Amino acid sequence: MTSDYSQQLQALVNGEISSLTVTEKDFMNFRKAWLEFPQRKEIVGEAKRNGTVIYRFDESGNVQ
Repeated sequence: MTSDYSQQLQALVNGEISSLTVTEKDFMNFRKAWLEFPQRKEIVGEAKRNGTVIYRFDESGNVQ
């Protein structure tokens, strides 16, 4: 599962996808991939209801 999130994070950085939605139950698997991802500081999350987080890529590390 971690490799799936690694691929999705790379797709996010490459502009192939605009966002990545992670549910509460998948967060720990996502976190493993995110911690190993070189550009993790540029992946910014926005918390939603029920533990869901939507992540987007922002080169500056700050979403406007």
